[in-house]
Amino acid sequence: MTEISLRLVVNREEVQITTEPGKTLLQMLREDLALISVKEGCAQGDCGSCIVVMNGQAVNACLVLAAQADNAELITLEGLAEDGHLQPLQRQFAEKWAFQCGFCTAGMLMSSFALLQNNPDPTREEIQTAIEGNLCRCTSYRAIIDAVQASAGMDGSYE
Repeated sequence: MTEISLRLVVNREEVQITTEPGKTLLQMLREDLALISVKEGCAQGDCGSCIVVMNGQAVNACLVLAAQADNAELITLEGLAEDGHLQPLQRQFAEKWAFQCGFCTAGMLMSSFALLQNNPDPTREEIQTAIEGNLCRCTSYRAIIDAVQASAGMDGSYE
């Protein structure tokens, strides 16, 4: 089988990888780079558990071929914290109890992170729109929206 070579930036680190041409971004991140926060829930782009930030936009990694990420900049949940310090959004998710089982949390955080990168002070309605592709069966979306709104406007400092 022919393999493809890709260059990309993943969580602020340059990566060169050789992988199979038919792999999805989800498969490449989990299998080749061991980034297990990216979860496969439905493999059809319906649940949002595999969302990563690609070139500043939230994308379903199950719907993107790995080859499409060539020369892209990717951020996964593993890339939010820096030097062991949580990103403000992560802190607010914990403080507001915006998770329960945790399966959807990575995708929720990444959708919310992409929103805040592009709109640092979103309304509740804009937050709701940004996470509408993320399914959660355990908690109300109210705590999630509260956490995103609480982290909006923070300077992004890591504590």
